[in-house]
Amino acid sequence: MILYSTNHQSPDVLLEEAVFRGLPQDNGLYMPYEISELPQSFFDNIQNLSLTEIAFEVSKALIGNDIPENDLRKIVNTAINFEAPIVEIEPDTYVLELFHGPSMAFKDFGARFMAALMSYFLQKSNKDIHILVATSGDTGGAVAQGFYETPGIKVTILYPKGKVSDIQEKQLTTLGKNVTALEVDGTFDDCQALVKAAFLDQDLRQKFNLASANSINISRLIPQSFYYFNAYAQLKKAGNTAPVVFCVPSGNFGNLSAGLIAAKMGLPVKMFVAATNINNIVPDYLKSGVYAPKTSQETISNAMDVGNPSNFIRMKILAGSDFDQVIQKITGDFRNDEETKKAMKKVYDQTGYIMCPHTAVAYLGLKAYTESLGEKVAGVFLSTAHFAKFLDVVEETLHTKVPVPERLEALLSKEKVAIAMPKDFSSFKAYLLS
Repeated sequence: MILYSTNHQSPDVLLEEAVFRGLPQDNGLYMPYEISELPQSFFDNIQNLSLTEIAFEVSKALIGNDIPENDLRKIVNTAINFEAPIVEIEPDTYVLELFHGPSMAFKDFGARFMAALMSYFLQKSNKDIHILVATSGDTGGAVAQGFYETPGIKVTILYPKGKVSDIQEKQLTTLGKNVTALEVDGTFDDCQALVKAAFLDQDLRQKFNLASANSINISRLIPQSFYYFNAYAQLKKAGNTAPVVFCVPSGNFGNLSAGLIAAKMGLPVKMFVAATNINNIVPDYLKSGVYAPKTSQETISNAMDVGNPSNFIRMKILAGSDFDQVIQKITGDFRNDEETKKAMKKVYDQTGYIMCPHTAVAYLGLKAYTESLGEKVAGVFLSTAHFAKFLDVVEETLHTKVPVPERLEALLSKEKVAIAMPKDFSSFKAYLLS
């Protein structure tokens, strides 16, 4: 697997270097030169394959000969040991539940696969690494769980003060050992900027083997493509052969980029809907052709509070780069908090299904698109986190108590341990060097 930088000013690298480096030296993003199409025989039989079997075939096609097949199968089986079921909540409208992993968020796919991949490479090289990761909510918890007590790996998580839910905060501030949480006095974009600046700083580069666990790391995107194939397999097994539409609740746009990778590998997708909250930079771009990043605004769907999505360039490249090509594959939708809450309440009252705010944004985006079509489609919207991770908002919106899984309930009594950090890079650099 040979990868290039999207800024085209850094040398090409193999997968191992891309995984550990995270960002190229020219501040671009790593992208593979080739994304191979899977054979038709794979899709003819996909309904008979398990999620791990699908994951192995997809990762083998992407990674190639970089990892021997037996080792790759072990990595997949270690990382992807939970399910991602689809649930039909309305006729031809399905929710893809991505919250059945350890941290109960879709980020478990990327974090666990990356942890297993890094651990494999580290065993060969006998190195230690220091992972830096910015989170707007769920990435931190998934990375903390995925890398907890992994030999040779130290993890520092940056999160915006007061802008993650209580349970999300406890997931990334209560583990300790090789995991440290920094509570940054700023937004997610500030956290992300600190991480990017650290990777480009020569002093830090000389002292540490730095790596990133954000969706800027290519090893996060590979496993996120698995569940798009798996959703299609489940639809096919259920006898629904209508054209498929995926609606993706989007913040940094790694998740949608992974879906586009799946489409380039041959997955038949009629359209992707990029659904956001009022941080609607990409939906605006999809209407106007003008990409205009701006300061993020706080919402109840906090994991999508991103004003300058890192993966935007990847999304464009994967969809075809030219604007006319992009809008053939992706359409946009955005919703405010009031609309989000109304959807949560409506779906609960009518079906009994409980959605987190991010899931509700995706539901609205899917319905807006599919109801505008004059044809039957299989609509799949992604549920990226368990509703109990947003307990206050969910219970206030639904006017009822909701069940909390035991593993999340246990977190609430644990003591938060986090280091306060201003948003300027000099303070962050001084902390790391100390």
